[in-house]
Amino acid sequence: MQQHEPVLLSEVLSNLNLSSGSRVLDATVGSGGHSEAILKMIGPSGFLVALDRDQAALKRTQVRLKDFEGQYTLKHARFSELDIILAQLHMKDFDAVLLDIGTSSEQMNDPQRGFAFKHNGPLDMRMDQGRDLVSAKTLVNEAEEEELATIFWEFGEERHARRIASAVVQMREEKPIETTGDLNALIESLPFFRRSYYRIHPATRVFQALRIAVNRELDELREALPKALSCLKIGGRCAVISFHSLEDRMVKYFFRAKKENGTVRAITKKPIRPSRDEALRNPRSRSAKMRVVERIL
Repeated sequence: MQQHEPVLLSEVLSNLNLSSGSRVLDATVGSGGHSEAILKMIGPSGFLVALDRDQAALKRTQVRLKDFEGQYTLKHARFSELDIILAQLHMKDFDAVLLDIGTSSEQMNDPQRGFAFKHNGPLDMRMDQGRDLVSAKTLVNEAEEEELATIFWEFGEERHARRIASAVVQMREEKPIETTGDLNALIESLPFFRRSYYRIHPATRVFQALRIAVNRELDELREALPKALSCLKIGGRCAVISFHSLEDRMVKYFFRAKKENGTVRAITKKPIRPSRDEALRNPRSRSAKMRVVERIL
C-alpha cells in the first residue's frame, strides 16, 4: 500500500508559527504525518491533541507516534466535535489548529473502503465505519433519482448529473449496484462520456459527490470552522487544507467574514499551493489549497 505523505508539510509548519512548548490541535490527524512533524517542532514541553473519525487512521497514527508518548492524546471524533473533546480534556487557548480535510492515500488505496473507482471493492466510502450507517451503496441503491441528481450536481459539480442519476436508477432496477467497479463501469458506458474530451476520469466527480454526501463533509466543515477559531488563543493560527473548490470556497468566505469583523488577520493572501516538486512526487497533493489566519480578537 502506498505510504501516506502529508501535504504541504513544510508550508504547514512555517505558517503555523510553531515553537518549543506550543499547544496544537490536529483535528484531522489522518495517518499522522503532520502530527509527527509538529511533535518534533514543539518538543517535550509542547502538547498535541489529535482527532480523527477513522479508527483505522488512529491505529496507524498510534504506531507512527510511538516515540512521543506523553506528548499527545488521540481521540476518535469528527472534527466538528472538537469543542466536545476539548471540553472533556479541559483544554483551550491553543497556539495552532490544523484541518487537513482530504482523504489519505491509505483510504484511497484500500479497495475495502470503497473510495476510489480505480480499485474494485465494496461501495462504502464511510470515514467512520463504526458510527456511520449510510454507505455509498445505500445511497446509490435507495435514494430517489432527484436526490441522486442533486448530490451529483451540488457536491460533484457534474454537468451530466441528471442523466447519470437516471442511468443509475435504470441499472439498479435490474440488479443492485454493489461495488465501485459496478458504478464505474456504468459511468464509463454512458454514451455522452468520451474519455478523450475529459481532463479527468468520467467517474471522478460522481465518486467525489457520493463521498461528500456519505460523510456530510461540507456540513462538518461548516460546523468545525468557528469552533476551530474559538479554541485558539489570541495570536494563535488556524490552517485549513482543502482539496476541491466547494471546500475552499467555504473556507475562503468564512475567513473573509471573520477578517471583516476584526476577528482574524490573513496570513496567506492567496491559498498556498504545492510546489511543482511536491506535485510530481505526490500527485494527490495537486489539488490542495491551504489558507491560514491568525486570531486577533
